Amino acid sequence: MKKIIVILTGGTISMYEDESSKSVKPNRTNPLLNKADEIEKMANIVFEAPFNLPSPHITPNEMIVIKNIIEKYLNQGDVDGFVITHGTDTLEETAYFLDLTVQTDLPIIITGAMRSSNEIGTDGYYNFLTSIRTAVNDDARGKGVLVVLNDEIHTAKNVTKTHTSNLSTFQSPQYGPIGIVTKKDILFHHRPNLEAKIPIKQLSKRVELVKAYAGMDSSLFHILSKMNIDGLVIEALGQGNLPPMCLPGIKALLDKNIPIVLVSRCFNGIVEDIYAYEGGGVHLKDMGIILSNGLNGQKARIKLQVALEITNEHGQIDALFLQ
Repeated sequence: MKKIIVILTGGTISMYEDESSKSVKPNRTNPLLNKADEIEKMANIVFEAPFNLPSPHITPNEMIVIKNIIEKYLNQGDVDGFVITHGTDTLEETAYFLDLTVQTDLPIIITGAMRSSNEIGTDGYYNFLTSIRTAVNDDARGKGVLVVLNDEIHTAKNVTKTHTSNLSTFQSPQYGPIGIVTKKDILFHHRPNLEAKIPIKQLSKRVELVKAYAGMDSSLFHILSKMNIDGLVIEALGQGNLPPMCLPGIKALLDKNIPIVLVSRCFNGIVEDIYAYEGGGVHLKDMGIILSNGLNGQKARIKLQVALEITNEHGQIDALFLQ
């Protein structure tokens, strides 16, 4: 029987709904622990519960704690995989951080729930069971960090939360899931291209994220240039364009050697240096802005944070974002 490390971190999957107010809140005892006997029929389970937090409370510090727990067991050996339960609001960020920084071909599965444990149609325990099933499946090895919910298996790089409350909220725009969970089996239909791992010990860099809009000017960028930030990600328009009134503020940031990464506020497609007008992608790239290869804003921010832990060199950061 395979040995799976289960890391409980909180989120809706560990919460209860108050019957009178219908509000959802954390509970002292994780309801998944009440099912331990059933789960242990599937694998030799070792539970770790470093904290019990709603996902908006997750910071880089908690991501590092999860990473350190995983690496502790990897160094000890005699482990076959990991399952992490997590709140859904920031699940994709933690998943992508681990995908960038943990070096292993063992399955690392992250799951959560959209309905608390005592709501009608709760999905948490089912998602947890399917995640255990995926973690013990030999075909889950070597595919990076995987997100398993609602009978679908997604890569950490591509998956994102697309609906505030629907059970099928986690989707991978333009790519789709890489596998599915059936009643009998775990089926993968393609293998993802994995990024090079970036070994780090901390996330200490401050990287901000802003979203472009029609008529945006330099005000916000000038404010950011006076703050002690280490990097910036901009969700730009279309294929990677910005209103020309933004440019003086952006130049002020670049003059301070603050790396700026450009993604699109569209959830399909990638940014490219196509348009040569003022504020277009060609112009922005010539100014020194880094174009990302299909990441959304929140994941590009995580990647820039990670990259800045190992280098400040523009060319090296640019190469990392081209992967």
